[in-house]
Amino acid sequence: MIDFHFNADFRLEDITKYSEWINRIIVSEGFRGGQLDFIFCSDEYLLGINLQYLNHDTFTDIITFDYTQGKQVSGDIFISIERVKDNASEYGVNLDNELLRVMSHGVLHLMGYKDKTQDDSELMRRKEEEKMKLFHVEP
Repeated sequence: MIDFHFNADFRLEDITKYSEWINRIIVSEGFRGGQLDFIFCSDEYLLGINLQYLNHDTFTDIITFDYTQGKQVSGDIFISIERVKDNASEYGVNLDNELLRVMSHGVLHLMGYKDKTQDDSELMRRKEEEKMKLFHVEP
């Protein structure tokens, strides 16, 4: 089950469309969906999570807590809407595209994709682009 929580002045317009898209991402990688919670929040809220659980005193766009077991994808994905908006502006993309990138990034982490090395980052970017295209695919 995929749930969306809004702890910021933000709402997804069509939750069903996002849920179906996330499920397509999961299935496309040979996984099945478990409990996924997307928490959309402010910079300050995510900074608190970053400090409390990761001991990082930095703003970030996303933090993913992985509860995946085997091929069943589960986790909590915290997304700072403020960071996503800033990143969209900085990279010259629209907010919707940057949001899709960040959301797919979190799901990809839950399926084992990393981004700490140059090679891993390049693969992650390719996978993000591939999964973003699935958003416009009708079931």
